[in-house]
This record gives sequence, C-alpha cells and structure tokens, in this order.
Amino acid sequence: MLELVVKLVLLAAAFAVLPLLVGQAEHKIMAHMQGRLGPMYAGAFHGWAQLVADGVKFAQKEDVIPRAADRRIFKLAPAVALVPYLVVLVVVPIGPGGQVVLDLGPGLFFALAVMGVGVIGAIMAGWASANKYSLLGGMRVAAQLMSYELPMVFAAASVAMAAGTLSLTGIVEEWRWWWLPWQAVGAVVFFVAGLAELRRPPFDMPVADSEIIFGPYTEYGGLRFALFLLAEYAGIVVLSALTTVLFLGGWNGPFLETELGWLWTLLKVFALSFVVIWLRVSYPRLREDQLQRLAWAWLVPLSLAQLALTGVVKIAMA
Repeated sequence: MLELVVKLVLLAAAFAVLPLLVGQAEHKIMAHMQGRLGPMYAGAFHGWAQLVADGVKFAQKEDVIPRAADRRIFKLAPAVALVPYLVVLVVVPIGPGGQVVLDLGPGLFFALAVMGVGVIGAIMAGWASANKYSLLGGMRVAAQLMSYELPMVFAAASVAMAAGTLSLTGIVEEWRWWWLPWQAVGAVVFFVAGLAELRRPPFDMPVADSEIIFGPYTEYGGLRFALFLLAEYAGIVVLSALTTVLFLGGWNGPFLETELGWLWTLLKVFALSFVVIWLRVSYPRLREDQLQRLAWAWLVPLSLAQLALTGVVKIAMA
C-alpha cells in the first residue's frame, strides 16, 4: 500500500512538471524557428520567465461565465479535459522491474479508452458555452474524434497482436529492434491520429481562429482557459509516452537498460514532443475536408494494411 502511495505521489509530481516543461520548450523552439522575440527576452536570460508571465496573466484575469451558459457543465469541462491524461499515465511504464504505478493486463485498452474521454471535455465546453462558434468548434471536435479514433485503435491493435498481450509492460518486454521497420506504418498512423485527437496543428480546425474565434474555448478565460492549455500539453506527454512504449521499445536503449531504462523512456518522450512542436511551426492548418479525407482515405487503409501485415508475419513465424 505504501509503495502504491509513493508511486502516485511521484506520478502527480511528474504530471505537474512534464507538461510545463513541454510548454516552456514550445515557447523556445517556436521562438527560434519563427524568430519570435518575446519568448526569448522575458526575464532576461533566454526568456526563462515566459511561462511564469503567462501563469501570472491567467491568474489575474477575471473568471467570466456567460449568462446563458450551462454553469455546471461549463465549470466541469476543464477538469474533464485534463484529468483523464493523469489517469492514463497510471498504466504507462517508464522502466523495468515494476516502474509503473499499476500494471494492468488490458493496459492498452484502458489507456486508449481513457484518453478518448479527455476529448469529451472540449465537446462539453462547446455545448455549455451558449455560443454558436463554441458549438461549431465542439461539433468539429466530435467529428475529429470519430474519424481518427479508428485508425489509432487499429495501429495500436497491430503492435498488441505482435506482442501477444494488451499489457503495456508486456509489449515493451516483447519488443525487438526489428519491430521498428515492421511496425513503422502503424507508428506513423498512431502518432498522426493522436495529434489529430489532441487538435494540435495542423489538425486544429476546431479552434480555427479565422473562422470560429477559438472554437469550444471562446468563452473561457483566466485559469479555466489555462487548464485547457495544460490539458493540451499533458496530452502531448501522454501521446509521446504511448508511442514510445508501443513502437519505440519503451525503456530499451543502447546500454544499461535496467539502470537507465527510465532515462531512455524520457529521452524518447521529449524527442517525440519536439516533433509535435516542429510540426506546429512547419505546416499550415488543414481544411475540414482535407482533415477528414486524410483519416478515411489514408490512415484507415494504412492501419488495416499494417494489421494484415502483422497477422501474416505472426502466422509465418509460428
């Protein structure tokens, strides 16, 4: 019991720090790539205080709720968007020898199911705001979830079939280096579908500022809005962690896997987080029809092809 409590405390501490580190990294990386001066000068040395300034700004803003809004759902939505990502991390292993809070047998099923709940927070926000732009944004979030959940599950099912288990720890233990080319298509599909579910650029049509202001978050301000931003960064950490565990071997590294397994996992997570930020500054926003076409015309067939390839190889190796 004491061990579980210690693990939960460490997990809560990591959940409080890692998304903030990703947010700070996004400020810096975007500042370098796009020549943004503000994030490079706030607080003098390399703009270290930019995230602090943002936090103070959000804390000072007035908490306004529209008169016609569903107040209870409006207040609940930020928590629904954020908390599921904390719950997902409970089953994600960071190292060998029981370095996971809870090693569930159907851990992959649990992680994908709970990760989808986080998206419902944005749908709740759009519906409860009593604003047509928010409602349109919420509808786009729902359409995006339905479109990209399918290829994401197919890609995850492929690696589970390869490992012969739904346990995330078991998948890492069964992983071999030659899975990289074998499951490469599934890895790309899973990662792209995850970005779309998180509504990260270039898949941010639900918050298209030139069309619907800021989508489901239009009526939010202050700390409630900050919680939605924090949920986005937490989602990046969770997506990167799941991609690492499923497709990149988790704690497997070039040496000292038993002693430094947690370090290899974190390095892979931060490398994938960098890719997420890199994609944001590199590609323009997709139109809604392009976004749906990518899911149904490309990702779904590719994920099914990966699933078929995995089945053929498994039968051939039996």
